Amino acid sequence: MTFALSESIEVLERTPGTLASFVSGLSDGWLACREGEGTWNVQEVIDHLIEGERHNWMPRLEMMLQDGEPQLFPPFDRFAHLDKQEAAGIQQSLDTFSILRAQNVARLKACITTDELLARKGKHPAFGTVTIKQLLATWVVHDLTHMAQITRVMAKRYQEDVGPWREYLGILQERQGWSAD
Repeated sequence: MTFALSESIEVLERTPGTLASFVSGLSDGWLACREGEGTWNVQEVIDHLIEGERHNWMPRLEMMLQDGEPQLFPPFDRFAHLDKQEAAGIQQSLDTFSILRAQNVARLKACITTDELLARKGKHPAFGTVTIKQLLATWVVHDLTHMAQITRVMAKRYQEDVGPWREYLGILQERQGWSAD
């Protein structure tokens, strides 16, 4: 086992700034590109991360601490952000994500005060019994997954333009079996 709460928090705290540094001020060509039908662009990935901050990670963690395993998590709609009529601009989305993440990390630090709490259980609608440690590890890997997704989507914008070098650019080789989430 390699999970460490303090190391998890390091990544969770850095994700908003990393994304802001990477995509703030980019042209629409970078922000709107996709890998294909049914995939997300940069804006949609960040809006998905916002939905997770509002309705997934901390609400589930707090439910596990309060109610424990008997209470089933409400389902999380991974595609809810796509149904919103008015999408915010990229800077507004980055700012919203940064604010929500800072609030959630502060709540996380206040809630998880001992390692024993990491073993608390909850009930996921698809997976059954899960622990707080698993939820937190998933939150971190979820961030990393979407940062990799953004990078991959942007790289594929130039997949034809790199010509023969494509053979040496692993990020352009093939889809890695996931698109939206």
